[in-house]
Amino acid sequence: MSRLLVLSTSTRTVSNGRAFARWVADAAGGHEAFDVEFTDLGELALPLLDEPEYASTGIYTHQHTRDWSAIAGAADAFVFVMPMYNGGFTAPLKNALDHLYQEWQGKPVGLVSYSAGDSGGAPAAEMLLPVLARLGLRPAQRRLAVPAIHSLVSEGAFAPSEGLDGELAVLLDELAKLTLDENLA
Repeated sequence: MSRLLVLSTSTRTVSNGRAFARWVADAAGGHEAFDVEFTDLGELALPLLDEPEYASTGIYTHQHTRDWSAIAGAADAFVFVMPMYNGGFTAPLKNALDHLYQEWQGKPVGLVSYSAGDSGGAPAAEMLLPVLARLGLRPAQRRLAVPAIHSLVSEGAFAPSEGLDGELAVLLDELAKLTLDENLA
């Protein structure tokens, strides 16, 4: 079984995205290809990049970076559950990506975005693609964009709109294939 890291990328203290990300992780846990781990960037609390060496060296001075390296390095694939703020992806997500380098190389990633508005965060996911390519990550073609996230979360629980579970299953199937391709290479 491949190890899939579902990463909740919002660091706001109150975020509808956490309930959504937990739903994604639970759904992924039901996929036969994956052993799922969930990590919340808000709980990880990475400071702004403070390592003296370039991430590409793999020399990490700070314990928070070594811990993050162990989490990301153990994964065979990722799903980033990401909000869109002001038309783009968040600084904490970029910061988390910048902390590491080798841990990302050649690994597949699925992008699941959300927003309060109608776009579902799709522009943020598009904006992130060049960064992922530069880091050697292999984005799945299929992406999920969920609009009006606030209407799907009540009392801390996410209630998917009709068909969302099927759309997520298609993304997970593609990630499973990409992960298998990577492991066979």
